[in-house]
Amino acid sequence: MEQDIRDDNPFYRNWYDLVTPERLEVTRDSHTERYGKFICQPLERGFAATIGNSLRRILLSSIRGAAITSVRIEGADHEFTTIDGVHEDVADIILNLKQVQLKLNAPETRIVVIEKSETGLVTAGDIDGGGKVEVMNPEQPICTVTGDNTTFRAELEVQWGKGYVPADWNKKENRPLGMIPIDAAFSPVRRIQ
Repeated sequence: MEQDIRDDNPFYRNWYDLVTPERLEVTRDSHTERYGKFICQPLERGFAATIGNSLRRILLSSIRGAAITSVRIEGADHEFTTIDGVHEDVADIILNLKQVQLKLNAPETRIVVIEKSETGLVTAGDIDGGGKVEVMNPEQPICTVTGDNTTFRAELEVQWGKGYVPADWNKKENRPLGMIPIDAAFSPVRRIQ
């Protein structure tokens, strides 16, 4: 009588004796538009970290999203300048723009405008997306207008992409004067625990 190969083969036994998840749970009570909690159990000892790290890398680097890739600020030719009547310098404004989370409802590149002429805080909610770009965190501060007769105006180039793209890669040969490329984090996923 022929012996079954599964009896002697340690690879077969190791593979088929693994503990596999029985269910995937979605915690509905804490689920929101921007947060979700998923539980997968039981797992083989040590596999939770392996699977979790793989999922984290995929979610942060491979999901497509929208981001601001360059900006032209009225009164600023480069990122190392200041604007009269605005508290922050251009470098700080760019850092704040990197934190703006956007949803692009069109596949092509869009130019959106942010303009404010009264004194006070300029936020991401002041961005006019023209119906094609939606701001997901409108409370994000951009800058503070301090001058009485100062108008802050900026044109923001919004593009689709995935992962992280440094500012050098966002440079274009025929870009208009004053258009400053910025780093872009396209992934809509910001944090995974």
